[in-house]
Parts: sequence; structure tokens; C-alpha cells
Amino acid sequence: MSSNASADDGALRILMVCSEAMPFAKAGGLGDAVSALCHGLRQLGHDVRLLLPRYGFIDLTTLEELPRPLGVPIGGQELWTAVYRGMLPDGLHGDTVTVYFLDYRQFFDRAGIYNTPGQPEYDDNPRRYALLCRAAFQLCRKLHWIPDILHAHDWPAALVPVYNRLLEAHSEFSFSRAVLSIHNIGYQGITARRQLDSLGLPAARIEESGLLFGEAINLLKGGITCADALVTVSPQHAIEITSPEHGFGLDALLRARQSRLEGIINGMDESVWDPRIDPLLPHHYGTDDPGNKARLKRTLQLEMGLAPRTDVPLLAMVSRLATQKGFHELCDHQRGALPRILEVLPVQIAILGSGDPRFEQRLRELSRLHPNLGLIVGYQERLAHLVQAGADFFLMPSRYEPCGLNQMYALRYGTIPIVSRTGGLVDSVDEFDPLNDSGDGFFIDTPTPWMIFDAVSRAVRLWHSDPEAVKRMRCRAMQRRFPIADTAAAYVNLYRRALSDR
Repeated sequence: MSSNASADDGALRILMVCSEAMPFAKAGGLGDAVSALCHGLRQLGHDVRLLLPRYGFIDLTTLEELPRPLGVPIGGQELWTAVYRGMLPDGLHGDTVTVYFLDYRQFFDRAGIYNTPGQPEYDDNPRRYALLCRAAFQLCRKLHWIPDILHAHDWPAALVPVYNRLLEAHSEFSFSRAVLSIHNIGYQGITARRQLDSLGLPAARIEESGLLFGEAINLLKGGITCADALVTVSPQHAIEITSPEHGFGLDALLRARQSRLEGIINGMDESVWDPRIDPLLPHHYGTDDPGNKARLKRTLQLEMGLAPRTDVPLLAMVSRLATQKGFHELCDHQRGALPRILEVLPVQIAILGSGDPRFEQRLRELSRLHPNLGLIVGYQERLAHLVQAGADFFLMPSRYEPCGLNQMYALRYGTIPIVSRTGGLVDSVDEFDPLNDSGDGFFIDTPTPWMIFDAVSRAVRLWHSDPEAVKRMRCRAMQRRFPIADTAAAYVNLYRRALSDR
């Protein structure tokens, strides 16, 4: 075990390093997953803290500035940053998790997290997040608080394991272990080799870092190479990413490190997602009182510009408008499933999301042509909750889905998921079996336009032909639970194995 007293007496010191966390910054499910995990670990009695960038849209007036600036040595120079402290709000247990915000305005005082609509990716992203990762160690020194576990999330934090192994092996962090969570292996932080100098690593150790990736460097690859433990966000996806089909060029490395790789499914934060108490909903409901779901359907229809009809099912999506999420298969001009669904099936569709400008434009075209498609380009947390509560079905035709939280939210809100047979969707949705009257969702066997149309057709047909079967499915779905406490306990077991495996 660690020499830190916190590890010896059962409680662990855990520093989360991440680019997103709700409610401060969110570009996707990562922000939800990290915040929920922090709360789950804190509720188990562990000292968990979180380090984020202080993006320009995060309000400083709610935060407390730490005395004296923080010096961060990186890329042959020392950058001086401010650090602010806040709390991660928890509706059930109060403000229990301390959040530190790294404030270096040249890097983080921008409108977007990783990009803007006019700039698909900030050119200096590697240097921005290298500063965040190096600052993690300097901040802990400043606080006189050395964690047992440095838990890095996705490519923006993947240099934490690299720095821990190559720069801090003989420092006060010699007993700290670095864990890397891979939330989405499709995003790896690949950049030109000329960026190496800005990362602050000795030239003699670059090969050892694992960062080299052909003629480029790959931040996620470095993190996978150097981490003491690797975890991805569902058991099924942990298997998938070791295959060429789903490994995105890193499958051989992941197979080599498979003994260190584990799949732990994300949990839900029911202080945020619970239709009985959700503060973002105008009406509440549960399995014993489902009536208000119909009222919420009407509210959603009106907000999305749809006719308030009760004679057709409402199918919804809340998603990044990206190829990964199946939008090529939905929107393709020649073979896309969405126009056919809108033209042929008695259904309404509501879509909330933003992303690839091509898909945004195509969806706008379809919404003008089809009055049964409601579209809002952008993201609103309140509206995302209303979509989950008001819809009858929730569509996720993803090409791959490491875990997915939206299908879990849909189940909890009695909105029947229609999902691809991949990753965490397999681990969280039970397929409907009409013979045994069991299951709580529909599967798309392969996310092709025809298979998407077929799955949606089956769901819509059941809604029209056997509404009682749909009600029973809805009841089963709402009884499903994905407790964050179980997820947190699995992470604690992984942490302890990493600490004991010297």
C-alpha cells in the first residue's frame, strides 16, 4: 500500500484531472460521468478533488482565488497561473467535492472548450492541456496534499500518467499511481511532432513515453503506455477496443496492456436524473404515477415546434451531431434513414444537438420539409431533461458507443431506447422479447440506414398495435438502476489493485 496515511486507514486521496465536469463545462457525456463519479467516491468516504481549466465562460464571482500564483515548469519555461477553488454541487448531499480551476487566460479564456464552430480544433490544444496536466503536480505540492491516485480522463489529461512515470518517479509522487479512463477512444489528441517541445519532456525519454505515433504524436497513446491502470466505461467496450475495428489504431497497444485494462460501466447521478424530483421538469412522475409523462410530451412537442398530437409516438435524440453517433446513416442524401422514417412512419421526431456543420445544415433542410421533425441546434440542459421525460422512444444509432448515458437516462424516465448493439448500450439495455414479454428496449443489429429504419419501424408498430405492451416496457425501464455507488466501488477496487501492484 501507499505510504500515505489516507491509503493505509482505508480512505484514499484521489485527484481527478479532466477537461469537463458538470455543471461547469460540458461538451458531451464526459462532463456528466466525471461529476457523478466524484460524488460517488466522496459518498464512500474518500477524499476526492477535481482539477479543471477555468474556461472563459466559468463565472469567477462564485469562486475563491487561492493565495499566491502557481508556477508550472513546462516546455523550457515556467508559466505562472492563478488557481481558484469552488465546490461541485450535489443536490442530495450538499457541496462535498472541492474543485480547483486552473486560470491561465491565454490558453483557457475562450468561448469553447476544444474548439469553436469556426475553428474545428484549437491549434494549441496539446500545449493547453499539457499545462493542465503539469499543473496537477504543482498544485498538489502547493496544497501539501499528495494523492494516492491521479485519475486522468481522456486525451486532454493523458499526459498525467506520462509525467508521473517519467518526471515524478523519484519525487513525493513516487507512491502515487496514475489511472487513465478512456471515455472515447475515437478522440486521441493527435498532433504534429513539432509540438513535442511544448510538452516539457526530456528528449532522451520521448521514445519511452509512448507518445510517438508515426510522424505525429498521440497524447492518448502516451497515457495508455504509462498508466498504472487503464479503464474504459463499459465491460463490452473494454473487449471491443482491443480489436482493429474499434481500437482506432491503438488496438495492438491495448492488447499488450490488456492485463491492466478493465471495463467499468458509468453510473447515473440520481440527484440530477430522477423524474420524481427533477427540478428542471415542470411536472414530475414515477412508476406509480406515470400520468404526467403525457403532459410533458405535449410540452416538449410545443417547445420543438411540433403539433401536440397524442395519436403518434414521439421519438427523440439528444446528441452530438457526429458521424460516430450515426448521423451519416440518418442524414445521407442518397440512403439516409431519417427522410424515409419521416415520410413513411406515423411518428414525430425531436432532435436536440450540435456538431458537424454538414449534419446541422441537412437537419435544418429536413425540418423545413417535414413538419413532423422538430429541431433545435445547440444544447440546453433544461431541454435535454424535457426531451428524456417527454419522448416515447429515444434513438441512439451509434457506430460505436463506449458507454452512453443518454440510454440510461431514457430508461429511468420511461423513454424506451432504440440503440445500436455496441459497447455500453449492450451492457445497459435489455432487448424486448415479445414472446416472454420481457426487455426494455430495441436493438439496431448493425447501424446501417436500413437496420435503423427497421428498428424504428418495430418500435412504432408496437406503439400503435399494442400500447399495453409499451406501458409494461416503460414500467420495466423505469425500475432499472445504474447506481453511481456501484460504479465508484468498482473504481476503488481498481485503485487499490494499482496501489498494491508495485
